[in-house]
Amino acid sequence: MKRTPYDVILKPVISERSMADAQNKKYTFKVAVSANRTEVKAAVEEIFDVEVKNVNIMNVKGKVKTVGRNTGMTAAEKKAIVTLTKDSKEIEFFQGL
Repeated sequence: MKRTPYDVILKPVISERSMADAQNKKYTFKVAVSANRTEVKAAVEEIFDVEVKNVNIMNVKGKVKTVGRNTGMTAAEKKAIVTLTKDSKEIEFFQGL
């Protein structure tokens, strides 16, 4: 079964650092754990109709959480920082924040 772009890009990451990077056309997204750079690039280009220059991906390990006397782990996730080309339009979703 082929994944759609919406299966690859899960949600945007909204933080102080990601908002500062958005000024330089760098946008941060939470992506599927099994996604690779080429899938992320294709998905962002198709969803937002922009031109991607570079994709950096990082794996984020789950954290240990304790509730009462029970200890568990949060789920591991993957983040992608997508850099757009100079002449590409900006992603409007990040402009309103």
